[in-house]
Amino acid sequence: MKQIGYLELIRTNHAFRRLWSASVISMLGEWFNTIALFLIIFEYTDSEFLLGLLFTMRMLCFAAFQPFGGLLADRFNRKIIMVWTNLIQVALALCFLLIDGPEDIVWIYILTGLMMILHGMYVTAERAALPNIVPPEHLATANALDAASWSTALCIGAMMGGIVVEFYGTNAAFIIDAVTFAFSAFLLRKLTIPQKIDESMKGPLFSTAISNIRNGWARIAGEKRLQRIVFAKSSWNIAGGGLAGVFLVVAGSDVDGFGMALGFGIFFFARGVGTGLGPIAARKFLTNEERWPTLVGILVMVSGAFYFLVGLTLDYSLYLTMALVMLAHSASGANWVLSTILTQQWVEDEVRGRVFSMDMLLMSIAFSISSAAAGYLLEQEFFTLRNGFLIFSVIMMVSGAFFSMWRAEPNRA
Repeated sequence: MKQIGYLELIRTNHAFRRLWSASVISMLGEWFNTIALFLIIFEYTDSEFLLGLLFTMRMLCFAAFQPFGGLLADRFNRKIIMVWTNLIQVALALCFLLIDGPEDIVWIYILTGLMMILHGMYVTAERAALPNIVPPEHLATANALDAASWSTALCIGAMMGGIVVEFYGTNAAFIIDAVTFAFSAFLLRKLTIPQKIDESMKGPLFSTAISNIRNGWARIAGEKRLQRIVFAKSSWNIAGGGLAGVFLVVAGSDVDGFGMALGFGIFFFARGVGTGLGPIAARKFLTNEERWPTLVGILVMVSGAFYFLVGLTLDYSLYLTMALVMLAHSASGANWVLSTILTQQWVEDEVRGRVFSMDMLLMSIAFSISSAAAGYLLEQEFFTLRNGFLIFSVIMMVSGAFFSMWRAEPNRA
């Protein structure tokens, strides 16, 4: 069947249009928030380790609640979960306005952690809901558009966030973030998402929680190809957390001719462009689904190779570095969308939230370990920024090679 076009999908599928619009808008605000937090941490502490710790806190909190978040996504109305997580984040985003000095730095991590728990619940519910509002033959287009839009939000949000923070201060960014969460919740309020809830999910929540979470893990354990694919994103993030979460930010803080906030925005803009182009290219050119499980590992290796070139040419040209970052994240974006589509296709609606929660859990743990290690090693001067790029990019290529060599049965056991 011929694939549907991006604009046609948005125009003809009302439910997808609302879900997609809400996600893009809230993500725009999140990147305003992130750029502002980078600047506050650097201005108050000048610490690479504390910068890496911010990413670690974000991803650990995102990960820690994932098993329970996946359970909620399979047990309760997924739209209600997404609406309420947005509304609570409105209040939390405004709490950042109270930060007024180095003594308040701890609140950055507490508030960020709470917001990432809620964001994790939102993402799991959204990923699990997508196959319920988009027919199977349109999933590739929907996921490519979703990933490309996330990247566009990263590009615009990071760049505009850098400009807003540079000229209007961090408080303006936090207010914009709160407004985007509120608007996202408004868009979702009339959305209807069909959903199947298994009978085992209808008992008391807490007395059945452990067994139902285990049922989700058992679904993964019972299919070898699924065991493999849930590690696809973490295979990139085990080095990507250090590369994109620490080294790229530190490099952006020292771009000649730009303020610190704009420097952050420039490199995150490049990252977003690449992450957006990758899924679009994957949808167009990587059409043989039987090869996708192997390709996701190869894409990790390709991403690592481009980051290796970033390390070699870091001080040569800003534009060359930006181009290489775009190419590296084009490969990572393709990895993300292919592995997501496969999971959506292989897993039943009743357990899909719990399977995606494990996917996100593994990814978040890998990113957290990588970013914390990178921030600590860089601050303690175990290596220079250039060598950090080179070492972690080699780790990424090795991770991708191992994933590509991992063989699994094609059919469910």
